[in-house]
Amino acid sequence: MATTRIGVRELVEFTVRSGDLNPVTQSSNNTAMMGSRIHRRIQDAHADNSDYEYESEVYLKRDETIADVEYTIDGRADGVITPDDGPVILEEIKTSARDFDQLTPNTVDRYWAQAETYGHYLCTERELDGLTIDLIYVNTRNQAEGHHRREYTAAQLADNYQALITEFGSWIKLRSDIIKRRNETAAALQFPFPEFRAGQHDFAGAVYKTIYTGQRLFVQAPTGTGKTISTLFPAVKAMGAGLINRAFYLTAKAATRHVAEDAMGRMGDAGLTAKSITITARDTIRFDDEPDEPTQNPYMLGYYDRLKPALLDMLANNDLITRAVVEEYARKHTVDPFEFSLDASLFCDVIICDYNYLFDPRVFLQRFFANPDPENCFLVDEAHNLVDRARNMYSAAISRQAFADIIPQLSGLKSGRITRLRKSIRGVEDTMDVLDTNLQRDEHFQQEPIEPLIDSLDAFATQFHEWLEAEKNAEVDQVLDAGLDAFFAANAYLKIAELYDDAFETRVARDGADLTVKQMCLNPSQFVDERLALGHGAVLFSATLTPMDYYRDVLGGTDNSLAYTLPSPFPPANQAVIVAGNVRTTYRERTASLPALIAALTVMVTARSGHYLVFCPSYAYLETVHDAFVRANPQCDVVAQRSAMSAADRKAFLDAFAPGQPPVVGFAVLGGSFAEGIDLRGQALIGVAVVSVGLPGLSSETDRIKQYYQQRNGQGFAYAYQLPGLNNVLQAGGRVIRGAHDVGVILLLDARFNEPRYRQLLPAHWQVTANTRSTRELAATLTNFWAEHPEPSDV
Repeated sequence: MATTRIGVRELVEFTVRSGDLNPVTQSSNNTAMMGSRIHRRIQDAHADNSDYEYESEVYLKRDETIADVEYTIDGRADGVITPDDGPVILEEIKTSARDFDQLTPNTVDRYWAQAETYGHYLCTERELDGLTIDLIYVNTRNQAEGHHRREYTAAQLADNYQALITEFGSWIKLRSDIIKRRNETAAALQFPFPEFRAGQHDFAGAVYKTIYTGQRLFVQAPTGTGKTISTLFPAVKAMGAGLINRAFYLTAKAATRHVAEDAMGRMGDAGLTAKSITITARDTIRFDDEPDEPTQNPYMLGYYDRLKPALLDMLANNDLITRAVVEEYARKHTVDPFEFSLDASLFCDVIICDYNYLFDPRVFLQRFFANPDPENCFLVDEAHNLVDRARNMYSAAISRQAFADIIPQLSGLKSGRITRLRKSIRGVEDTMDVLDTNLQRDEHFQQEPIEPLIDSLDAFATQFHEWLEAEKNAEVDQVLDAGLDAFFAANAYLKIAELYDDAFETRVARDGADLTVKQMCLNPSQFVDERLALGHGAVLFSATLTPMDYYRDVLGGTDNSLAYTLPSPFPPANQAVIVAGNVRTTYRERTASLPALIAALTVMVTARSGHYLVFCPSYAYLETVHDAFVRANPQCDVVAQRSAMSAADRKAFLDAFAPGQPPVVGFAVLGGSFAEGIDLRGQALIGVAVVSVGLPGLSSETDRIKQYYQQRNGQGFAYAYQLPGLNNVLQAGGRVIRGAHDVGVILLLDARFNEPRYRQLLPAHWQVTANTRSTRELAATLTNFWAEHPEPSDV
């Protein structure tokens, strides 16, 4: 295993932790920018002084062996002053909107520990007997600059550093013991099923080779291939061989996270001793009894004092750390469950989490992804979902109304700070008003960012950030309640503005009295590529990555990846894919074709009694089809998806498809919650009808994506509409055959499926059984298919 790099700051933050957990609100993008400006100002002030030599950003490093692990610990001291006589002075510059005496003891201790570590490295490197540390603290609110000086001998710095390393070593020993047990059991681990399914052994081998070479692999693996175990098993084996130390299993939905947990549990039953943890979103895992005010939250107050015993307790008794386990031990030791899960993840081998913890520039896990780490690998499940998710992660919008709503809520507050805050809010409103005045139509797109808006948002964020770090009182609470959401939105907009390039456009749109400005990411491929490059190998897999070249392009893998497509492990004769060529569902032809569509659905559900799903491209069209079907088939039991269904409503919908329930026809939306991620096996579902080719609804934003790719590769319509729509179709059809004994029908209700531009895109395991030209032909085709499968299994 290669030497592990850790920064001095990370070393200190990992080790010097006692007292309260600093309430996490959301880091301000402009805070880092302001801190950088202050650093440069202080460093530049030394330029004209001839009484001493001054060095800025002095790189220092030390190689250490800690708990049998090789580490390179490095960082940069902000400044080093070497006078003609007198001790060397090491500068460490820190910034915050709080006064120095309002900082928590934990924060101050970390400041000094970081500076002392740099001081020790400098004394060792330059053979100094001692030095002076000047901790320069600047209050960003009033620019007040304070110098806090301490003199040290080299021996004192060495002793302090050794104490730091000893404490760090206790944590590293815990992790190294986990790694040792994991490697021993991983090396001996056998595949946790009696045998590999068709293609599964080759799939697992390809994943292992990808990790070995540090490459990137795109895999289309049809339902039933066993994608989760086929990726996690070789990743664990790669850990046992010393190729990597941690795998991130990244998902879009909670259901797939549970599948990964099951796979880790199965390997544990087969003899693996490895730690896995599922990271649950902060808002979801928050306890009901936690107060809104962080300074009154017992799970945050004194957090670090209770962290170590909590971690030792949970890690000693659990390998599979699910949300329920995190909550159990967080309550037992009174620690914040979300922060506890993040701290526990440092000791885990497999981390199961949402895409955003790697890819989102605003919330990614700093402790893992601030720098590249060749000991990590990434397993990206249901990778087809990452296209839209990535576009959303790298887009940001701001509305004028969000700022107009703040001013009335500040009524009655009077102070200099309030005056400055109001001025910054009006600055944003004024900028938006100018944009509104110049907007000749209700919508405008431009390639360039709107710099005046970025400047005004930065000014607002700077002013509001002072209130985030202010000592809590009624006035501060009133300000935070009024403007926190707008601050988060401004901060997100500023972060995306930093990344803005020719893959973006800006949309200005009027909506009634409101005005919205959105930075739209048209092509997230570069950003996805950069995030995946932080690890040593990545596997992106899904049952639907058709066509593969499209997904490799939009997910940043065209030039640096391999592609692999597995055959379906199930008998092709068990699935009938039928195109109803007499049904036309283009917008202009929908009304005229409705009788033929309803006749086709009626034939499908009466050819064999059972459970069926009908997918429509929109809620409006779903309602039309649903109502017409009910009028034509009043004897059928019908359930329908609605927008914004509760968890109980979704469960009731799916309960209608449980084995043993009477025949039912469900109507759902393509791309919705019932179109993927549900597992209805055997008699739970024997047929799916897909109405239309699934094109996304026409929108100006999607049209801009179309224009972008048309200029880029001449495939604008395909990239913006056709291929995303096709994926929805494939996902919906994939609900039918879920097991080796399943038998079912996929009815494609649109003549366009017979056109070469669609037919050639269907995956190999979707062999079109028939193209019917009438209801009579469809009925005969279905009768013949079911005659060949008289007794479908219910397994």
